[in-house]
Order: sequence, then structure tokens, then C-alpha cells
Amino acid sequence: MRAVVFDKPRSAARVLRALAFTACVPYLALKIAWASGSRVGIPDGSMLLEHHTAMIVGSIESALIDSMVVVLALLLTQPWGRRAPAWLLILPAWAATGLLSPIMVGYPLQLGARLLGGTAAPSAGPAARPFLDEWVFTVVYTGFIVQALALGALFVLYARARWGHLWRGRISGLAGQGPTRGVQRATALMASAVVLVPLTAHLLWATGSTSGLTATKIAERTSDFYALEAAYVLFAVMTVTGLLLVAFPRAGALPLRLPLSLAFVGSAALACWGGYMMLTALENRDPSRRISELMNVTYSMQLLAGMLVFTMGAYFFAERAAQRGHGEESVASSDSELHTVLTHERDHEAVLPGLPGQGTSPCPIVYQDGRDAHDRARHPSGCRSLRDLKRAARGPTAPGAARRRGPP
Repeated sequence: MRAVVFDKPRSAARVLRALAFTACVPYLALKIAWASGSRVGIPDGSMLLEHHTAMIVGSIESALIDSMVVVLALLLTQPWGRRAPAWLLILPAWAATGLLSPIMVGYPLQLGARLLGGTAAPSAGPAARPFLDEWVFTVVYTGFIVQALALGALFVLYARARWGHLWRGRISGLAGQGPTRGVQRATALMASAVVLVPLTAHLLWATGSTSGLTATKIAERTSDFYALEAAYVLFAVMTVTGLLLVAFPRAGALPLRLPLSLAFVGSAALACWGGYMMLTALENRDPSRRISELMNVTYSMQLLAGMLVFTMGAYFFAERAAQRGHGEESVASSDSELHTVLTHERDHEAVLPGLPGQGTSPCPIVYQDGRDAHDRARHPSGCRSLRDLKRAARGPTAPGAARRRGPP
């Protein structure tokens, strides 16, 4: 009898990866078609036809950006992704979360508003001209939502396996003072104060105020505009709530992962779309499309708030990692052969020898985050954790001899 290590999330990860790839196809196909000169989905009189070169360049840029979803999905599901530096994964995942979350939240809100009698097309201003056929928005935004769901699930599976020990527990466990606790609290207060600027602006615009809006923007307001502004208010509230709960924890049973998730998603949405709106305004040479000073300040504060939250998160997780040591995952990944066994892509499962001195007694199933799948009492002489697997790998039989499980 030989010990077996299963990679349980692998089948789910494959399905999610295929779903993410499939969801990219409609958007990439449209962008490639437009870059090639096609007018599919572009009605007569569209302003896009007046800037043909800019449309081609923009289509190529957009296609390259969306193709990063494919790269990120591979990074989250392939064995080599386990060896990637943390920043190489977290930063793109944070940016993807920020770009896709407002669409995932805002588009359903816009559809709901239209069902209640709202309008999607402005009655005046440059945007009153045709832009794209309505089916294009439905196809593209549906694809974005599916991408967000698939990538989000993949990231959760990956992060739980690699860094799950860093966000386990309750917020009450954060009450102790750490070496960077003061920096974290100062950063949280600063970021919360900065978020108040876009929170106030978006709240005013969502409730009908025209303060700080250009004349063009005022004329273009529809139910879609109000729904999107309401989504930005939601993300701002999520950011502040998550920040303050982590920086100033109170006694309670609230899971730590909840405020961390709120801050992660909220700050990403504010920062990425604030940066995108600023970049779009800088590239736009049409005087009628210029943004006001208040709009510019709002978008700038969104970007700044996101950077501050990201900085606080770096301090927080670095301190948690230092307090908890390297963890089980670090022990496993330090041995590249054992790491390959645990993340074997083709066979789904690998056979390891029994512990030295224990013959071939079976091990309980051990996942990549070091958790036992079976009760240890069922296999008292089996492997206990990834540390035991590492010790077993140094025994007489190397883990490189792993093979597909056969008959006993």
C-alpha cells in the first residue's frame, strides 16, 4: 500500500480556466474584427467611424489587455504558477478585480433600472449619436461578468492553497500590537479620509446633483449613469468598512477574510476605474469630452486611495507572515520535486513512499495548504502534514519516482 496525495481543486480549476478562456472569445473576436477594418456592431453615423485610426489602435490595446485574462488564468492553474513571486500574481489579480467588479455590479443595476422605466440612450449631447449596437454591450459585458466570476474563483482557490494561513481567524485576533501596527492604522485613516472625496462626489451625482459635472455630462445622464454612480458609492463604502475593521478591530466573531475581501475589491474598483477615467481624459482631444476639475480630483483621489490600501495590505500580510512563520506551503515549495508532485497537472494524484521507518503505511489525503482531508485517527501512522511529506521525500525513495497509482 502506498501513500497518495490528491490535488482536489484541480478538476474545478480546469473547468473555471476553460470558462475564463471561453468568456474572452466574444470580446477578442470583436476587437480583432474592428482592428481588421470590419464594421460589425458599429451602426452608420457612429462617432467611431470618424476616428478610424484611433479605433484600430484602441482595439489592439483592448485585445492585448483582455488577453491578460488568459495569462492570469494559466498562472493560477499551472504548476509553474506556484513558483511565481507573490507580487507577479497579486498586482494583476487586483487590477483585474478593479476593472471587472464595476461591470459585474453596475451592468445588472443598469438592466434593472431599464426594466423599471429607465433610459439607456441620452437625449442630447455628443453621446446621443449612435455608438454601438445594443447587442454588442450585452455580449461584451456578459463575457466580462463570466470572466470576473471564473477568475475570482480561481484566485480564491490559488490564494487559499498558498496563503490561506494568513487570513484565517477572527478580527478579534488582530487586537495585539505588531511592529507595523501604527503604520497600518495611520495608512488606514489616511486612505479613509481620501476615499471620502470620491464617496461624496459619487453620492451627489447618484442622487441627481450636477455639481462638478460638465455640461456635456449633464446632458448625457441616463439611468445607466445613476446606476454606475451608485455602484461607485458601494465600492467606496466597502473600502472604508474593510479598512477600519482591520486597522481598529473590536471583539467579535467576524471572520478576518470578510473585511480583507471588502478592502481588496473596493479599493481595486476605485483605483483602477479612477486611473482609467483619468487616462481616457488625457487622451481625449475632443473639447466637449473634457472633464471638470472636480471630476479630475475625484478620479485622482480614487487612484490615491487604492494605492494607500495596497500599501497597507503589503504591511499587513508581511507582518502576518512574519508572525506565523513560513507556513506549510513554504516548506513544500522549497523542494521543487515535491512541489511538482503536489501540483501534478496530468495525473491528478501521485504516489509517495511511506515515512522512513514506517514501511508503506497509508497517509491521509493532504491538500496544498497542508490540511488533512481524513481524520488522522483513521491513519495513526500516516503522514500528518506537508512537513512529513518533505521528510518522506528525503527518505530512501525520492519523490521524483512518483507515478500514477496502480493496483496494490
